[in-house]
Amino acid sequence: MAKKFHPDTNKDPTAKDKFAEAQSAYELLSDTKKRAAFDQYGDAAFAQGGGPGPGGDPFAGAAGGPFGAGAGFGGFGGAGGAGGFGGAGGFGADFSFDDLFKAFGGQAGRRGRGGRASPFAQEEILVGDNIEVQASISFMEAAKGTTKTIPITPLTPCKTCSGSGLKTGTKRTECKSCGGTGTRVHFMQGGFQMASTCGACGGRGVTIPRGSECGTCSGDGVVRERKTINVDIPGGIEDGMRLRLDQEGDAPSTGAGAPPGAKAIPGDLYVHVRVASDPKFTRAGSDILYTATIPLTTAILGGEVRIPTLDGNVNVKVATGTGTGDKITLSGKGMKRLNARRPSSGDLKVEFKVTMPKYLSANQRTIVEMLADEMGDKTAKRVMNINRST
Repeated sequence: MAKKFHPDTNKDPTAKDKFAEAQSAYELLSDTKKRAAFDQYGDAAFAQGGGPGPGGDPFAGAAGGPFGAGAGFGGFGGAGGAGGFGGAGGFGADFSFDDLFKAFGGQAGRRGRGGRASPFAQEEILVGDNIEVQASISFMEAAKGTTKTIPITPLTPCKTCSGSGLKTGTKRTECKSCGGTGTRVHFMQGGFQMASTCGACGGRGVTIPRGSECGTCSGDGVVRERKTINVDIPGGIEDGMRLRLDQEGDAPSTGAGAPPGAKAIPGDLYVHVRVASDPKFTRAGSDILYTATIPLTTAILGGEVRIPTLDGNVNVKVATGTGTGDKITLSGKGMKRLNARRPSSGDLKVEFKVTMPKYLSANQRTIVEMLADEMGDKTAKRVMNINRST
């Protein structure tokens, strides 16, 4: 933050004030007693008459000090001292107090994918990576639901070292470079101090003696393990949907490179579902479509045909004069609806297609020509030359 708002490099009119705020913030964060007081009492620890004991502010200073005679933390509701923590306006709207804690050695929080903890949190959380696999099912399995056994090879805690990454009888030692703090302080021109993460221990404050790593996991604390998992696929699922199984993914590394005492949470398992096509049915959401082919005579005279459904065949009546493209709907014979308040299913929509004969025998043509005569069809072609005159 000091680099960002240094008046020599940042020409923003507010840079000077923000530079002073960053410096004051560091003075708080780098002082164990002041920081502990703020963690316990908040800004009341630095207000006049406040603090942990009956005597008022244990860290009160002159009006121009970093914790001046004003109402304490500017930006937390107080006016602050003239050169102190905040001033009348406090921190600017784009000033991140969380970033300050990270920059000046705050080690608490969540690592791995997703989210971050409060800068005042004391527990480190490590989250493993997600695993993505694919499951192929048939059209009927998608309609009814099914259970698939899927092989996966997730990272799991090493059984040899119980996830510590260390050989039996060995332990971590305090980092000599930072004295176990995880940070290193740099003195800059003008007496200003900056803290950075210790490069020797990666901010953990401890190191692993050479040769102390677990031989099974090479110090990572996790190993690949082949196993199978049963995945329940609900009826009504569509092609391309995916299912999530919580904490069935990779376990995070808890070995030599992880902060000691951190809580480990595995990632998730995502199953991408591919539904095969069906030779009879097509799908439109929760509805399914079926084309029923019927003879010309059935279309003209009407009748009854057998229609396949997801639950077996049913007989359906065909109205007299049914033509190609005519449709009927069988309610509730479609796919199950996912996430419906009440269990329900879509419809089976049947579209009729009339089969037209390409060739006719002499007897068939005679009959059809007679039918054309009976129906008064003057445009139909006559071949048989049937003479009805006496």
